Amino acid sequence: MSDTKLSVNINKVALIRNARGEGKPDLLKFARDCESFGADGITVHPRPDERHVRYADVPALKEIVTTELNVEGNPTDRFMELVLDVVPHQCTLVPDDPDALTSDQGWDARKHRDFLSDVIAAMQAKGIRVSIFVDDDPSMMEAAADTGTDRIELYTGPYAANYAKERDSAIESYRKTAERARDLGLEINAGHDLDLNNLHYFVNTIPYVAEVSIGHALISDALYYGIENVIQMYQQKLAISN
Repeated sequence: MSDTKLSVNINKVALIRNARGEGKPDLLKFARDCESFGADGITVHPRPDERHVRYADVPALKEIVTTELNVEGNPTDRFMELVLDVVPHQCTLVPDDPDALTSDQGWDARKHRDFLSDVIAAMQAKGIRVSIFVDDDPSMMEAAADTGTDRIELYTGPYAANYAKERDSAIESYRKTAERARDLGLEINAGHDLDLNNLHYFVNTIPYVAEVSIGHALISDALYYGIENVIQMYQQKLAISN
């Protein structure tokens, strides 16, 4: 049985709020409700254009989140100032461009090792657990470990895209990458396009995934089933053992 925790990404809730500028839905209440409905954490990814979660939302969320707050983003100067001031439980470093629609690639830890090492050390000095977003590439894991990161987050977009065609081959490189990371002492997170169809197979094949961060699919499912039901549906997928 998987012990994987579910962190709910609430970016899309903020996007709806911003569309009218009237504070509805209430992002803080939504985060609290997600926790009360069984989420193990809350994830946000404030982007430079603040099209969904705003920088000002992050300290407000830190005040009320009682599980774990995970803040994702590219470690620009502005992002670093925010994270080091707020001190979330976890920060996930993502190498997305300022105008990226969504995160679509992991770090080249060989190329950016020194930069990442400095950023990670600054965050860990404040007691922040750090995860870096990576592709399914076992050969990159040694360089990832050399940065000093606590965890990696496997970018699961390609897995999700190929799951319906051939799930065994879709997950193989992820399994090897996770095994290599684990051998090097890294913990493993996963996220991007995981959903009710492909989630349980992923965590059953890689049962030591510490956390999955899910937003777009989960919030989309909530439009049909309601957020309380959907969180329980995702938790049930995490608990399936066969």
